Amino acid sequence: MTLLESLFGRTQTPAERLRAHLRSIQRARRELDRERGKLEVQEKSLMADIRKNAKQGQTVRHKLSHQAACKVMARDLVRVRRNIHKFYQMSTQLQAVGLRMQTLRSTQQMSEAMRGASKALSSMNRSMNIIAVQRVLQDFERETSTMDMKDEMMNDAMEDTLGGEEDAMGDGVGENEESDAILRQVLDEIGVSVDHQLGSVPSTAPAAAQTNQPVRVAIGEGSNMASSSTTDSDESALQARLDQLRKT
Repeated sequence: MTLLESLFGRTQTPAERLRAHLRSIQRARRELDRERGKLEVQEKSLMADIRKNAKQGQTVRHKLSHQAACKVMARDLVRVRRNIHKFYQMSTQLQAVGLRMQTLRSTQQMSEAMRGASKALSSMNRSMNIIAVQRVLQDFERETSTMDMKDEMMNDAMEDTLGGEEDAMGDGVGENEESDAILRQVLDEIGVSVDHQLGSVPSTAPAAAQTNQPVRVAIGEGSNMASSSTTDSDESALQARLDQLRKT
């Protein structure tokens, strides 16, 4: 504690002063509620006295005195009710002031949080170097391309060393055979034959199958024998291609 604080007291922060004012407002509201409760009790007693005097005025001779007393008590009842209404208004106003102060407190806390966040962002912006980040990204891209080139060179060297043998798990080697085997296995599992899947060959297949039958040639037509043999060889080659397609 400093000398000024010991002499004049410690200076309160805005948050502490706000809390103190909120406590005083709550205390004042409790006091108003207490006084209003007393007035409500008095209102009930005045109503009971008015009813009592009104009943007595109907049976006793001195009706005028009872009526005058009832009028006086009625005036008191009106004043009490007005005071109760005023107490309600003051309590409502104090509650509105307390809500405004709480809103100000929340706004102050939010501003402090935003101030801290802005300081953190400014420090991060100062510590971040865009040129260094770009340099790092360029280095990463260069090293990645270098690693890819070395990987390709190693794969080529291994292929040359192994003599180019087909490997079922190698890249670009034996892929067609392996894919055909997988397709055949899947079709066998679901109960569909490969011939049924590949049976829809081009429309020239039936014609080629029909033309594969032996052609009768008349004896003595030597010039037509060469052309028929050429046709047979073409048809046999086409049939061999179709058989290969069905097998695959």
